[in-house]
Amino acid sequence: MTVTIAKWTIDDYHRMIEAGILSDRKVELLQGEIIEMSPEGEPHAYCSHEAAQYLTKLLDDLADVRQAKPINLPNASEPEPDIAIVQRLGREYLLHHPYPENIFWVIEYSNSSLEKDLEIKNKIYAEAGILEYWVVNLRKLNLVVFRDILDGEYATKQTLTIGTIQPLAFPDISVAVEQIINR
Repeated sequence: MTVTIAKWTIDDYHRMIEAGILSDRKVELLQGEIIEMSPEGEPHAYCSHEAAQYLTKLLDDLADVRQAKPINLPNASEPEPDIAIVQRLGREYLLHHPYPENIFWVIEYSNSSLEKDLEIKNKIYAEAGILEYWVVNLRKLNLVVFRDILDGEYATKQTLTIGTIQPLAFPDISVAVEQIINR
């Protein structure tokens, strides 16, 4: 017996949301599949919120820092990264969520979702052309930085616990690793 999984488009997903079908569920669309999102524990909520506030002050008028808001990706995905650093397009976001070309980098905070973030979302973000992807491993309190897309995958992975990092989009800005992982 062959099992066929029904895949959904972003338009299908939006129609389900508008119809209220998904109103009582915390989900995101990943590669055409509707995936339940893990609930946020206290460390996840605290750390991502504090990091977003830090990045908002640090980046000032250079970018918008969006927390747990959808982004539109061409691979039938509409994830809701914990933090997305995007172009400041103002009211244009009334018409669409940020597209890959609007996104400087994304950050996921991971405890129970660590494997999904390191494996599935890693591939989704690289395929979509998001040049930089950070994962905060709340289990080990480190920052995993993915860069350098090659054949639809990140070719470079770096793990940091201290120091600073310069985002690819803003090489003159130094981000304190400790402020992102909230050690």
